Amino acid sequence: MSLPQPVPPSWKDLGKSSNDLLGKDYPFHGTSLEVKTKTPSNVAFKVGGNRDSKSGAIAGDIEAKYTDKKNGLVFTETWTTSNALKSQLELENYLAKGLKLDIATSLTPDKGQKSALLNVIYKQSGVHTRGAFDVFKGPTFTTDTVFGRDGFLFGAETAYNVTEGKITRYAAAIGYNAPEYAVTVHGLNNLKTFTASYYHRVSADVEAGAKAVYDTKATTSGVALEVGTKAYLDSAAFVKAKINNSGVLALGYTQALRPGVKASFGLALDTQRLNEINPTGPTHKVGANIVFES
Repeated sequence: MSLPQPVPPSWKDLGKSSNDLLGKDYPFHGTSLEVKTKTPSNVAFKVGGNRDSKSGAIAGDIEAKYTDKKNGLVFTETWTTSNALKSQLELENYLAKGLKLDIATSLTPDKGQKSALLNVIYKQSGVHTRGAFDVFKGPTFTTDTVFGRDGFLFGAETAYNVTEGKITRYAAAIGYNAPEYAVTVHGLNNLKTFTASYYHRVSADVEAGAKAVYDTKATTSGVALEVGTKAYLDSAAFVKAKINNSGVLALGYTQALRPGVKASFGLALDTQRLNEINPTGPTHKVGANIVFES
């Protein structure tokens, strides 16, 4: 008798280990600050601000999140400096075990922009599926499913425009997840863009990964390749480094200064143009992120 299969990752989380390794903790696009607090009544507040180093634009938002774990309820309200009001209601295991309802809305009154996305997520042993209905865009119905067995993963996604009565997007993926490594191959954009990602936990203190992208419709031929690594210096600090085949080297350093205070610093260098030393220009970039949490 075979053992029950674990719930596989969702479609958007296929290749997540590699994407996180290569994409997170590199705050070289600007300077940002986050302050997180939580009340005894299970309401969490988050205030964030970011200054883009290229444009100099400053953006921010304030978020309030109420969580009722007993009833599987999460309600989030966000207000941004661009005057966008966002709301999200999540109900998990409320109607049935493994079933999650997610309603997300957004409204920008001065621009007349609005959106509403209804999500239904179902996950059980060996399967993780989702259906999303975009009320104002199309309207469009999107569905994706991931099947998993013995570490092997198979997934597919499709989007259907209700008004036009046709499929507007489809994609597929295959992968394998093991405790120490993961491999994922995607066929995206109607199977016109192909990506392959690899993640390896070399040891308890070192991680490595790579990602290759081939776009059949790109104006430049060849494969875009990026490789990176992460190393823990101790329990409170780690460094990251990555480089792509365009010669851009990125470095990141994250340090927990004290409980509830974390600082991250990022640097991006175009190794083919090292003679240009202006770090705030288009060639080289620096940035920082500070998080306060209580």
